[in-house]
Amino acid sequence: MVGKKRVILITDGDLYALRAVEHVAREIGGRCISHSWGNPSRLTGQQLVSLILKTPYDPVLVMFDDCGFRGEGPGELAMRAVCGHPGIEVLGAIAVASKTRHSEWTKVHFSIDRYGNFTEFGIDKSGLPDLETGRINGDTVYILDELNLPIVIGIGDIGKMAGHDAVEKGAPVTSLAVATILERSGFNAGIKGKTEDTNQ
Repeated sequence: MVGKKRVILITDGDLYALRAVEHVAREIGGRCISHSWGNPSRLTGQQLVSLILKTPYDPVLVMFDDCGFRGEGPGELAMRAVCGHPGIEVLGAIAVASKTRHSEWTKVHFSIDRYGNFTEFGIDKSGLPDLETGRINGDTVYILDELNLPIVIGIGDIGKMAGHDAVEKGAPVTSLAVATILERSGFNAGIKGKTEDTNQ
């Protein structure tokens, strides 16, 4: 294998997230594994690994969603498999806040609110700072702490946040979170503009 595939994990997989993540992938010249969308996740970790390794684009944005499953759900099982593969380097994760039916939380290095401001506080689903410092509540965040990722950024509900992250506006919050992970990792992708067939 020439080099590891560089991946960003995103803990949301509904249709709004799909549209936003696909848009961001096009803007950075990377790849969104569109088949990873689903609420909950439908593909296994092994299936996702296969799709990630096949794509010629870099970095690769992958969505995971447990749909409120208690404990380690299908999205997190798939996440564990992706993170554990020797051919994949995980650059970081975007931890998406939700009003989960079961209390799950994770530590974050920092959050980005719906106005694009960085904050030490957690963030809620609508993209506003929460009361907790350095942690957010979500439904697909149970294992993020134990994966020992280089950076975890908390944001509100992707593609929504009262319209502030709408894809029609360029999904600015999601875009900033991805750009920040790339910058912190030393990945100098820049904005390459739209590419053809960058989602699968």
